[in-house]
Amino acid sequence: MSKFDIDSLLNELGSDEDDAPVQPGAARDPRAEDESAFTEVFRPEEDHAVERELGQVLLERSIITPAQLTSAQTVIRQSPGRRMIDVLLEQEVEEEGVQRVVAELSCLPFERIDVNKIDDSVEGKLLQRLTPGFCKQHEILPLRTEGSRVVLGAVRPDDVFLIDEVRRRLGLGSLKIVVLMRADIRAVLDIYGESTSEDVDVDSILNDIEEDDVQVQQNEQEEVDLEKQAGESPVIRYVNYILQTAVKEGASDIHIEPQETRLKVRFRIDGILFEAMNPPAAMNAAITSRLKIMANLDISERRLPQDGRIRCVVRGRKLDLRVSTIPTANGEKVVMRILDTRSINVSLDELGFDENTLGIWKNQIEEPHGIILVTGPTGSGKTTTLYASLRQMDKQRMNISTVEDPVEYHLEGVTQTQTHEKIGMTFARALKALLRQDPDVVMIGEIRDMETAATAVQAALTGHLVLSTLHTNDAPSSVTRLINIGIEPFLVGAALNGVLAQRLVRRICQHCKEESKPSEEMAEFLELNGMGAQTLYTGKGCDKCRNTGFSGRVGIYELLVMDDQTRDIVARNPNVSEFRRLCVERGMTSLREDGLQKVRRGLTTVTEILRVTESSH
Repeated sequence: MSKFDIDSLLNELGSDEDDAPVQPGAARDPRAEDESAFTEVFRPEEDHAVERELGQVLLERSIITPAQLTSAQTVIRQSPGRRMIDVLLEQEVEEEGVQRVVAELSCLPFERIDVNKIDDSVEGKLLQRLTPGFCKQHEILPLRTEGSRVVLGAVRPDDVFLIDEVRRRLGLGSLKIVVLMRADIRAVLDIYGESTSEDVDVDSILNDIEEDDVQVQQNEQEEVDLEKQAGESPVIRYVNYILQTAVKEGASDIHIEPQETRLKVRFRIDGILFEAMNPPAAMNAAITSRLKIMANLDISERRLPQDGRIRCVVRGRKLDLRVSTIPTANGEKVVMRILDTRSINVSLDELGFDENTLGIWKNQIEEPHGIILVTGPTGSGKTTTLYASLRQMDKQRMNISTVEDPVEYHLEGVTQTQTHEKIGMTFARALKALLRQDPDVVMIGEIRDMETAATAVQAALTGHLVLSTLHTNDAPSSVTRLINIGIEPFLVGAALNGVLAQRLVRRICQHCKEESKPSEEMAEFLELNGMGAQTLYTGKGCDKCRNTGFSGRVGIYELLVMDDQTRDIVARNPNVSEFRRLCVERGMTSLREDGLQKVRRGLTTVTEILRVTESSH
């Protein structure tokens, strides 16, 4: 990357009038001027020198390790045309640290984008002129206008030919360049253009929603428009409207429920179902048939449950919808799970672990062998925790494989296998096959039978790290569940490294958060749990949180780590209550205790903690 002043170079390249002094009697030679300008901009030797300097600065500041720098240099030598930045980011180096150094070496400012304030962060009209596709391809964003100049954010600020093309497309004389993160640009482009309209009546909806607003993907490589049915049928547009509204509201599930006299559509947001709209009851069969067609289901079969999958693009965002239908007394009920990679793509640091628990969990997933379990009811975030843990691992040096039912999200650098019960591809059979593939880490979607549990224990005892889930209420119960499945207690004690029980509680909305005094009954409860009567926080309710007082969710955790004494206790096959008491005596923080700590920090409410932990106490 060049050390030149980018703005002045672009002005020189793009100027229509030559401001350089001309010797009397000398003729101008445009080709000589262009050649001079190019000579100043493009110097291969200096580019390589700057890349070497970038690597050294990153190394000196401990942003990368010597091994990562050596690996990147090897890739660059063996792959002509590759850039240091791109190679390092592929190695999952911290992008913000890299881009800050890039900005410093380029003598340019570095900026972050707040995706929650996208309207204030991005110049929408200029983005439309450049087109989101062009911006995504070249990793740029027009941010704002300062005077007569447009501020352009770029991942690679030294690509002067690209910047010149942007000037040409926008018809500008010069640009101000700032350095952005690739992740910020992709996040903006993923959500740009989402619908912001409020719920309106059916006639208004049909005027605003077009049939091609949602596109079905027949396969991973091809996107096609929705199938046209019944000419200009309003059902297509109404189904599109339901999907758009669900994505806009951040729903995880869509429930379409036929009632005796009406049709009810509900969205699950932050774990709670909210009624969203009531289409005309006469549209029930048509809406269900439309969704079946999108999911490649049999529209003529209404007596049996069916399951399918819709791959679609909703206003520029690629989504997977898991569709389930079941016959009821009033017609077929449809439930769709929205699988959005943005919701699963979070790091361990963002899940809500306290500092001590996070450190212990990171040590657990770095163990060379053993079984690590994540337990909790459906919808408690187990998959998110496991995926975040796998992303934490070094995929460059390890062979990581998973067996899932089904594969909900795709992880880069991980071998993912899906089970098929009908053809005999069970968890146990898939796991046995993966163990012949020289794995370092194996993730099993769920341990649900003796054969799978026995294979997982055998894998852990023969030098593999096994991650899996169980459906139990707390961490100690998982140990007794494995024994009840049929695994010998001494094998459970030898193979098991740790168990993490978790729940998701709703966060207090930051826009309407306020202090509140606990009632006498609540104060007594807090006193019994060691918190004492103190100021609590609650959400008053506002437009940002649909007047619920909550926005988003955070995890609460109970981590049981096996040591020599705990293994001896497990080998004696204790009952659940006795084993739980012993674990608490040895320092295990319970789900409720961890939740009350988050209440103390003002993240959630006591009512929320009691709601999700009642079954574990």
